[in-house]
Amino acid sequence: MTKQSKKTSCYPKIYEIVKLIPYGKVATYGQIADLAGLIGQPRVVGYALYRVVDSMEIPWHRVINTKGEVSRSALRDGNDDLQQSLLEGEGIVFNKRKLDLSVYRWQPSFTTINWLMEPPNEPPAV
Repeated sequence: MTKQSKKTSCYPKIYEIVKLIPYGKVATYGQIADLAGLIGQPRVVGYALYRVVDSMEIPWHRVINTKGEVSRSALRDGNDDLQQSLLEGEGIVFNKRKLDLSVYRWQPSFTTINWLMEPPNEPPAV
């Protein structure tokens, strides 16, 4: 397995976790990486989310940086503003392009965390 295929082989797990983030909540890239067993590899989460297409129905916009900001990138062709707009549409309030993680950060239950470690057939109730 090549280094690139090892990196992309974890994408389904990342997508599975991001789908669990509830409406009106956010998670950080590092938080998703940790939950996916990719300790210290938040950029892998960013790479995975960059490849999401609308038909995948993954709420990519609910993942932000550890400062509580939408990570800005010239590669996104305006999606930085789209991400903030989608979050505001879910009731998340920004102050100077920053949100309060103590209010909006997703705190998965122990049941969810255990399920992520050993997935049963069905995802837990969020």
